[in-house]
Order: sequence, then C-alpha cells, then structure tokens
Amino acid sequence: MNGIIIYKTKYGATKKYAEWLSEATGFPCVSTKEADMDKVSSCDVVIVGGGVYASGISCTSFLKKNIGRLKGKKILVYACAASPYDKKFADAIIEMNMKDELKGIPVFYCRGAFDMNAMSFTDRTLCKMLRKAVAKKDPKDWELWEGALMECKEDEGCDWTDKSYLEPIIEAIRA
Repeated sequence: MNGIIIYKTKYGATKKYAEWLSEATGFPCVSTKEADMDKVSSCDVVIVGGGVYASGISCTSFLKKNIGRLKGKKILVYACAASPYDKKFADAIIEMNMKDELKGIPVFYCRGAFDMNAMSFTDRTLCKMLRKAVAKKDPKDWELWEGALMECKEDEGCDWTDKSYLEPIIEAIRA
C-alpha cells in the first residue's frame, strides 16, 4: 500500500501532524501547493489535512478541485482546530465542509495550536476583538472554543498538538 499526506497549513499545526503521520506511515507529505496530482493519483491512500478557520476546513477546496482524480482511493481528512474535541462541534464542521462529492469521506479531529504572535495582522486584530467580546461574558457561559481563545495569553502561544490524535487515522489506514 502506498500513500501520501497532503496538508494546507496557515500557522503550522496541520503541517506538524502531517510530518508525524509521515513518520508513522512512511508516506511522504507535501503542501497542497506542492502536490503533484500525477503522483497523488498513483497512491492507494490519500490523507488530506487542513486547519479550521471560521468553521471551514482549509483543505476542502483542494479536495473539491481534485476529487475526480481521487475516485477509488482511500481518502481520509484531518481537521486541526484550537478548541478541545467536542462531538457536536466536530459534526457541525463535517456537515458544513463535507458536502456533495466530499460527503462520506472520513474526517478526524486533531487539536491544534493558537499563537497570536504568529498570526497575520488581520487574524491577530480579529482575535483581539473577539477576545474582548468574550471577556465580557461570564466564563461559565463560554462555548468550548471561547474557553480555548481565552486560555492563551496574547503574548504566549498555546500548543495542544498531540500524536495521540493520529491513532484513529492510522487505524483507518490499516482498515
């Protein structure tokens, strides 16, 4: 069995998981921008990962564009987000992103990282505004993602990446 790991990362957590998956499987990993679809088409297993931003999984545009060339392959998707795992949140992300020709592709959740110092000016500004709004709420009323947002200090990053999130993906490859 041969495979490939393709990722789209903005701040590095998705790439970190791709590299860990590569170590565990022996499959090469490449970014969506570097993916050679002739090489990808020759693989039995295609794992695609992306960060979650505003409820969208960043790799789905790559999948939609290339799904025709991936028919008949074992396709697995992993999504990285700062929030702790929550089935309701994960199901909503899957429902929103895995529509039409992507419906039914297994999606796995991997907790990512959050570092305002590494963010673009726009993302950092939006997060600061969001943090101010969340700070006005009673912490007992926070959603899970709001707790994750507030957990990190603005001048320090939080990294929740953990190789254990890869275990279900590796099991799915073997299945």
